[in-house]
Amino acid sequence: MCEVEISMQAYVKMCLHAARYPHMAVNGILLGCGGSQTGCLELTDCVPLSHGLLPLSLPLEVALSQVDLWSAEEQGRGLVGYYQANASLDDKSPSTAALRIAGRVSEYFEDAVLIMLDNQNLSVNPGIPPVIVLQQKDRRWIPKDKRLIMWQNWEEIRHVAKVMLKSKTYSQLVDFDAHLDDIRKDWTNQDINVEIAQLVSTANGSTG
Repeated sequence: MCEVEISMQAYVKMCLHAARYPHMAVNGILLGCGGSQTGCLELTDCVPLSHGLLPLSLPLEVALSQVDLWSAEEQGRGLVGYYQANASLDDKSPSTAALRIAGRVSEYFEDAVLIMLDNQNLSVNPGIPPVIVLQQKDRRWIPKDKRLIMWQNWEEIRHVAKVMLKSKTYSQLVDFDAHLDDIRKDWTNQDINVEIAQLVSTANGSTG
C-alpha cells in the first residue's frame, strides 16, 4: 500500500477548476509518476476535463487519448488518477460517472486513485486539505488511509491557492470542454503553471 503525495500544481488547479464553475460538477485527470513499485505515487499535475454534464464516451476517449499522449511525450508522466467535485455542496460521494471514469483511468495505471473534493470545506483558506483520496481494492473504491496522504508543504500550498483564488485566476482556467468549443484555448493551462511557479518563488524569497 503506497503513499500518495499531492503536489501544489495538482491541488491548486483542482481548486481553481471547482471555483471556475461553483454550481456545477467538475472533473479532471491526475498526472504523475511512481506507484506501488516505488512506494509513493506522486500526483504532479492535473488536466481539467469537463464541467456540468460529465463527458460522454466519445469525448472522454478523445480526452484520455490526447492527455495520455501529451503527458508522456511532453511531461514524462502518465495518467494516474481522476478527480471530481459534485454540484451539491454536501455531496462528496463518488457518482456512477466518477466510478466509471476512474475505472477507465485504472486501465492505464493499476495504482490509480480517485480524489473527491469536499465542497463544504473547499474555501479560500481551508484548515485541512478538502480532499478525499480513494483507492481501488477488489474492484471497489475505498478511502485511503489518511496517514498515507502526503503534502509537499501544506501551508505553502494553502497560501498559493488562497492568493490565486482571491485574484480570481480561475477565470483563466481552461478545461477540455472549453477547448473542444474553441481549440485555440490551451487545456494544459501552461500560463497558470507559470503563475504558480512565480508565486512559489516569491514566497521563498527568490527573484530567479
